[in-house]
Amino acid sequence: MTKRAYSPKDIAAKRWVTLPWGEKWSEPFGEPAVNASWFISGASAQGKSSFVMQLSKELCKYGIVLYLSYEEMVNQSFQRRMGYLGMKGVQGRFRVVADETIEEVEQRLSKPKSPKFIIIDSFQVGMDLYGWDYAKAVALMKRFKHKCFIFISQEDKSQPTGKPARRLRYICDMKVRVIGYRAYCQGRSVDGAGSSFVVWEKGVLQSTNNIVKNQ
Repeated sequence: MTKRAYSPKDIAAKRWVTLPWGEKWSEPFGEPAVNASWFISGASAQGKSSFVMQLSKELCKYGIVLYLSYEEMVNQSFQRRMGYLGMKGVQGRFRVVADETIEEVEQRLSKPKSPKFIIIDSFQVGMDLYGWDYAKAVALMKRFKHKCFIFISQEDKSQPTGKPARRLRYICDMKVRVIGYRAYCQGRSVDGAGSSFVVWEKGVLQSTNNIVKNQ
C-alpha cells in the first residue's frame, strides 16, 4: 500500500497541542507539542536527576506522569529528591515504577486512562535489565504517538553512552543537556540561543567558581 505523501499545503495546515507552561519553562524550551519526544543527557553530579524531577512535577499539571526509575530504583536519594521538590503536591498524577520490562510498560500504556508522560531513567539501564533497545523504543513511540516519551541518558566523554542512545537522541524532538546545574535545549525548537533552565542556583554558582579556579 502506497504511503501518503504530504504537500507543502498539508504541512502548513498541521496543528499541534502544545504545553501551555509559563516563561520559566518556555524561555529555555519553547512550547513543545504535548506528545513531543525528549532526550535528556548529562554526566554524574551535574543536576540531571533534579532537573528531571522538576520537569516531572511541571508535566503533572497536564497529565499523569509515569516515572520508570530503573537506575536509582526507589532509594534514599530518590526519596530525598521527591521530598525537597515537593512531589507530594502531585500525589494523584505521579507514579513511580522501578522494575517493569518494556513489554509490561506497553501493557500498562494500553489500558484506559494510562499515563500521558513516560520517563525512562535511564535508557542504558533499561537496555541492560528490562528489554529496551533502539528499535523497541521507536516502535513504542509510534504505537502510542499521542503520548510523550522522555529518555534519560548517561554520558561518557560528553556524549550519550552507547550507540543506541546516540541514535535515539537524533530522532527525539527535544534534546536537552544538563551541565553545571543548568539545562540547555539543543534541539531545533527554540529560538533563544544560549538560554538555559537553572536547576539549582547554588549549584550553578559553585560550578562557575570551580571553573574560574581551574583557569
